[in-house]
Amino acid sequence: ASSCVAVNHVLLLLLLLMLCLLLHNTLLRASTRPKLSAPAVRVSEVDNVIPIIICASEERMGGTMATINSIHSNTDASVFFYIVTFRDAVKLTRQYIEKTKLRGIRYKILEFNPMVLRGKVKPDSSRPELLHPLNFVRFYIPLLDINHKRVIYLDDDVIVQGDIEELYNMKLKPGHAAAFATDCDLPSTHEMVRSIGMQTTYMGFLDYRKQEVRDLGINPRDCSFNPGVFVADLSEWKKQKITKQLERWMEENFRQNIYSSAMAGGVATPPMLIVFHDKYTTLDPLWHVRHLGWSPDARYSESFLQEARLLHWNGPFKPWNYPAVHLDLWERWFIPDPSERFSLVRPDSES
Repeated sequence: ASSCVAVNHVLLLLLLLMLCLLLHNTLLRASTRPKLSAPAVRVSEVDNVIPIIICASEERMGGTMATINSIHSNTDASVFFYIVTFRDAVKLTRQYIEKTKLRGIRYKILEFNPMVLRGKVKPDSSRPELLHPLNFVRFYIPLLDINHKRVIYLDDDVIVQGDIEELYNMKLKPGHAAAFATDCDLPSTHEMVRSIGMQTTYMGFLDYRKQEVRDLGINPRDCSFNPGVFVADLSEWKKQKITKQLERWMEENFRQNIYSSAMAGGVATPPMLIVFHDKYTTLDPLWHVRHLGWSPDARYSESFLQEARLLHWNGPFKPWNYPAVHLDLWERWFIPDPSERFSLVRPDSES
């Protein structure tokens, strides 16, 4: 009997030792795990900022920096720039900021992997610049390394003349994941549109000969909108699985060619028009005065342009090239590239 007691004591001791070892290992693992407090600090640090997402391609870097300069110069609010680019252009992007007056901005450079677009975008020769992979970054905002409830997305061919805080604080209607500027807004814009033959309805973007398009039940005369400037509610975006919906239409177009870049908005606009049809809040039209890049001749009145909070040179005639209109309004924010890779095209710069 005494030997049984001894064995039981030994077994009990072994059991206690094993429990101690297990407890020790558990505590050790817990202590070596990343602390949850670190990301929490990062979130609270950037929660009271205005997050701006903008892309920076190597060939249009000067445009991106002019946009950033105009935003930074016209607000007292704390702005945080998420600059999305390819791995090859990270160094150039950082250099453009750190070696110029922009060195004081708060920013983070994010790399975009174009492989996510495989099987979703076909090559098209009519306007190849519209197929640039960075054009599709706006589809993938929740997948970027950011942590905000709300963000502003801007194209690289805009200049912000107003205080960006005003745009950021706009009210989105309940259930809406984004706010865009409708193509049926200002009389001044309508005059410009008429003079250059721009499309302002869904008919100009979708191929209504295709059954898949007709099945959407969208009236071809409905007003389109421009996705180059928008405010997004990221919790709604995720809840409604907007990115998945956009990808579905990209894949559908890859198979069926239901829109093409030969139409007005290239291949990045139609999925947005389909997914957000009748489900977006309208921006104040002065926060997206566009079509400045559609013609080298059609101009807005100076008084109207002074009122505008944001100017967008959408279209083929960019303000860093020549010819283009209202160059003075863009050039006042342009910062020369310290590496001299990006330079303006001007009539007197042939030498």
